[in-house]
Amino acid sequence: MASDQLMDWQELKKNIREQAHANRKAQEDKEGLSETICDTFAAQPEFAAARTVMVYIDVRTEVRTRQALPALLASGKRIVVPYCVDKELELFLLEDMEELAIGMYKILEPKPELRDRPEKRVDVSEVDLIMVPGVAFDRQGARMGHGFGYYDKLLEHARPNAPLVALAFECQLFPEIPTQSHDIFMDKIITERAIYPGKGR
Repeated sequence: MASDQLMDWQELKKNIREQAHANRKAQEDKEGLSETICDTFAAQPEFAAARTVMVYIDVRTEVRTRQALPALLASGKRIVVPYCVDKELELFLLEDMEELAIGMYKILEPKPELRDRPEKRVDVSEVDLIMVPGVAFDRQGARMGHGFGYYDKLLEHARPNAPLVALAFECQLFPEIPTQSHDIFMDKIITERAIYPGKGR
């Protein structure tokens, strides 16, 4: 990519990210819409077929997942949640809401004293279904995160047959997200209005 093209590409990504953040912040009834989206996620055949499911815990204005966690924990699935260590995502086997606490960035995350227990550590290769957050998406399954690459690194090591299902408000969808050859596409995007099949990996 030529340098001026790269500048345009980065500028476009920056503009979409800013617009998506603004849209998401302005979204009304996030709780109600999130409940609809999470219920749809749990009703998917991919969820029924999975034994181990990764569920993100919402931060800031993301589709809220924490209110759905108790029902997901009661579903009989192994539920794992990601948390960040040194710019990498680690996975924690969540068995009870009491294992979570508010961390230093006001983020609900696994209690630090539980994280190093061997029975609590899960490798991403064990995960059968991955719920993915994001800032912006298009209807082909392209995803834009916060730009730190945490999920990109994690998803590189996920099993190729583990579906990637993103949760988003409809206001986070754009006609096209600029992508590069290494970008990973979602298998599905679930919003409050529809389920969009993505290109996948």
